[in-house]
Amino acid sequence: MKVVEYVTPLGFDGRRRTRHLKEHNNIVEFVVQYELNIKNKWYQVVRYDTAHGFAHKDILSYKGDIRKEKLPFNDFNLALTFAEKDLKNNWQKYRKYFLKEVGDND
Repeated sequence: MKVVEYVTPLGFDGRRRTRHLKEHNNIVEFVVQYELNIKNKWYQVVRYDTAHGFAHKDILSYKGDIRKEKLPFNDFNLALTFAEKDLKNNWQKYRKYFLKEVGDND
């Protein structure tokens, strides 16, 4: 089994962390996570993963609440591709909502 890990910067204060396990050409598990650095602390904002045996998206709040959404893919290869594209295309939207919550709670 091959483990692949990398970090991609997103803007000046964010990053996308990706980790997946691959067996032959099949993804057997993954985590793709958008993180935001606020006052030198990293916060998880959105996470895609295969914990619990199925692909899903967790939207995390500044207060620590988690909203889970099951992905419509049984194929982890497709789910991983979807997750990476979603964070690449929508990280600014996720950042905006998270920072609004930070402002509302500080």
